Amino acid sequence: MPSPDIAQILIAFAVLLFSLTVHEAAHAFTADRLGDPTARLLGRVSLNPAVHIDPIGTVLFPLIAIATHLPVIGWAKPVPVDGRNLPHYRRDFMLIAAAGPASNLVLATLAAVIWRVLSGGAVEAAGVPEFVVTVLQRMLLINVLLAVFNMIPIPPLDGGNVLAGLLPPQLAAQYDRLRPWGFLLLYALMLTGMLSAIVGPPAELILSWLL
Repeated sequence: MPSPDIAQILIAFAVLLFSLTVHEAAHAFTADRLGDPTARLLGRVSLNPAVHIDPIGTVLFPLIAIATHLPVIGWAKPVPVDGRNLPHYRRDFMLIAAAGPASNLVLATLAAVIWRVLSGGAVEAAGVPEFVVTVLQRMLLINVLLAVFNMIPIPPLDGGNVLAGLLPPQLAAQYDRLRPWGFLLLYALMLTGMLSAIVGPPAELILSWLL
């Protein structure tokens, strides 16, 4: 088995950390704009990665993904939301949840636009430093994967919170009972290979649109 490329791993991890930071800051910013200052008062409306890192989702899970050749995805420390401060709780909480994946799609789109400018629309960009090419490729791929992964409808992922906001209140309350088991379900999907089957097709479709 070939030895891992440390430089590639470091670039992927740095891009992932930045992308997760933007993701969580988007949650916090949206919550603050919708009337809940909880995250802002805790310093979470910030692009400082230190305030968002989760040991499992930001470090352990990505390292497992790299070691097992799975898509490099993960999550950061959840942004606290006090529903008592939201005038329209179900709608606003759904918007807060959707803000994270939306921010990743914005980052992926920016990476795709920069790549098109540098390459002139070509598959390869002659003269562009290899480091820049690698960063843009990782930025594009990782952010698409993060957006799709986080929209899987399993609480506490963002997709689960969005779905809960769309369901009738009684059904949403029953659905939310899955929350304590959410991470176990994710680990089961990862270890059985089903996670790649779920994330892969929609990610490839979005990448085809962007490229």
